[in-house]
Amino acid sequence: MLENVDKSINILVVDDHPLTRDMVRTILRQFGFINLVTAETGKKALERLNETIFDLIICDWNMPSMSGIEVLRTIRATPKYKSVKFIMLTAEAYRDSVKEAASLNVDGYIAKPFTAAQLGEQISIVFPVQSQT
Repeated sequence: MLENVDKSINILVVDDHPLTRDMVRTILRQFGFINLVTAETGKKALERLNETIFDLIICDWNMPSMSGIEVLRTIRATPKYKSVKFIMLTAEAYRDSVKEAASLNVDGYIAKPFTAAQLGEQISIVFPVQSQT
């Protein structure tokens, strides 16, 4: 599933729950990803973006003070971050929420609870295999 995805990409995991951050980071390490950074708030995520160029952000929707959708909105409104891939990780599975995230060009959407396979599948969709022509 992830055999052809570059494992050295920079990934930012954003979630206000430490157990979820640790679980996502553990899954990503098991997949072979090595450049992993975490943030516990949306504000911290934006601070991390100013320090490092990320290829992928995996972000929780429901966080205090700055939600994941606000993080996504800020990233999509900032030209230098427009190419950053963004996967929303959330218990928000309501149709309007999915539509809102889609309107902001979210790259992937994973409803909690989720499995390692679901996370891997979303990453492989976000980073499709390039054909050798």
